[in-house]
Amino acid sequence: MAWFRRRPEPGLVLHSDRGSQYCSADFQDALTRYGMRSSMSRRGNCWDNAPTESLWGSLKVGRLHGRRFATRRAAMDEIVDWLGFYNHRRLHSTLGYVSPMQFERAWLAAQQRQAA
Repeated sequence: MAWFRRRPEPGLVLHSDRGSQYCSADFQDALTRYGMRSSMSRRGNCWDNAPTESLWGSLKVGRLHGRRFATRRAAMDEIVDWLGFYNHRRLHSTLGYVSPMQFERAWLAAQQRQAA
């Protein structure tokens, strides 16, 4: 989804854990087709992937814990809605109490000012 929305330059790094879905030849081939590189946590070292695990933990506790969905589509819709909240509206203390998208826009603007 991120690739289709943003069309990043080749070389984008996708961080993941060592789950079988990310290690599979099909997934790795898809990354290569999109010009992406895979970065996985080291075996047995959860700290490599702590930020991502924190994100998934927040999703599970904030929206999914104890819930049952009638369809996969309903579950997917809930996750997409939560990701929209997380990226666009949730304030993050480590980002100076702005949303990730606000932080990214400010960072990009600063990069463009430096380049000019």
